[in-house]
Amino acid sequence: MSPALLVISRAFCYNIACMEIKNTKGQKTWKRLRPFAAGAISVGFVLLALFFGVHYVLSRFVYPVDTNDATPYEIVIPNNASAGSIAQILYTACGEGNKGLIVSTASFKVYVDFMGKAGSLRAGTYILSKNMSIGEIVNQLCQGSPPQRTLRFTVPEGSTVEAIATILVEKGIIAEESTFLTLAGDAALFSNYTFVNELENRSERRYLLEGYLFPDTYEVYVNASAEDVIVKMLTRCYGMYTDELVERAEELHLTRDQVMTLASIIEREAADPDDFAKVSAVFHNRMKDGMPLESCATLSYALGLNKYTFTKDEMDTVSPFNTYRNKNLPIGPICNPGMNAIYAALYPNEDFLAAHYLFFCNANPAETRSLLFSKTYEEHQKLVREYQQYWD
Repeated sequence: MSPALLVISRAFCYNIACMEIKNTKGQKTWKRLRPFAAGAISVGFVLLALFFGVHYVLSRFVYPVDTNDATPYEIVIPNNASAGSIAQILYTACGEGNKGLIVSTASFKVYVDFMGKAGSLRAGTYILSKNMSIGEIVNQLCQGSPPQRTLRFTVPEGSTVEAIATILVEKGIIAEESTFLTLAGDAALFSNYTFVNELENRSERRYLLEGYLFPDTYEVYVNASAEDVIVKMLTRCYGMYTDELVERAEELHLTRDQVMTLASIIEREAADPDDFAKVSAVFHNRMKDGMPLESCATLSYALGLNKYTFTKDEMDTVSPFNTYRNKNLPIGPICNPGMNAIYAALYPNEDFLAAHYLFFCNANPAETRSLLFSKTYEEHQKLVREYQQYWD
């Protein structure tokens, strides 16, 4: 072998030997580091799994139900309520079939127990929303609700929608009557009430909710809106019209709207509660005989007037509320009747029904609120001639 080839051959063998030595050293190093690398990778997987697990638990049970929904809900926590009962209130706060303010009652109870706040939850009235986390809700419940100033107002039986609007402005509950009056004609806004959806002849009614804003004494927060007030009154009306009244209306083949319409006329015609069932009997007899009701109260509503006597031209007024021209009931209530008038509409005086009374008129309003009843037109006309002088 030439000297040059010998040098190259030795150099090649030397390089191979060096590589083997390096590989041997690398293997030894890897053997030493492999346990640490495996541990680090395992810890990484555990941390990653823990991260996603915590994120899932938080998003599933602790984070807000809906971060985009800031709709306020008024929640009342009674005195001595347990964490479990509070959880149930929060879970059902938005109504049946809707997501509540918390995802589950269990998550709420676990959270307050884990945070040691189960004994710090305080009674009160709170405004909460679905974009609040359990932590935010719990913090607010632990702080307690500051007392909110309220206003009381009373709506007398027989008040019209317009009269109610005036009362609310005078009490400082709403700023303008027009807002309330506009809402009282909005069917879509209150369509969650079945009886609102059932109303017919909507376009011909002066105010769609006339008859269904139940007269009573109410208490609202000082910042209550006109819509808040209407919801309270509609809800009260819904609660007062019980299953017993529904069944009785069915016996008489009357719809709820017809009952409320008749009750509203009775409310405006009879000043003395003792006359309610008697007036009802007169109207039931007239409807049975196919006679027009000839109610001055309906004509007053049609004309926007309030008086005892009317001219021939006024009685000929074309209006779906004029029961001098039109037979049967008008297209809707003429005021918001109270419970006595509603009950009278469904339970007319049996004696007056049997005796077939068909007429009534006022006596001297300065002396008595009672009405005078007659069976025949001749008897009625005699009383009218006697007392008409006191009606102006």
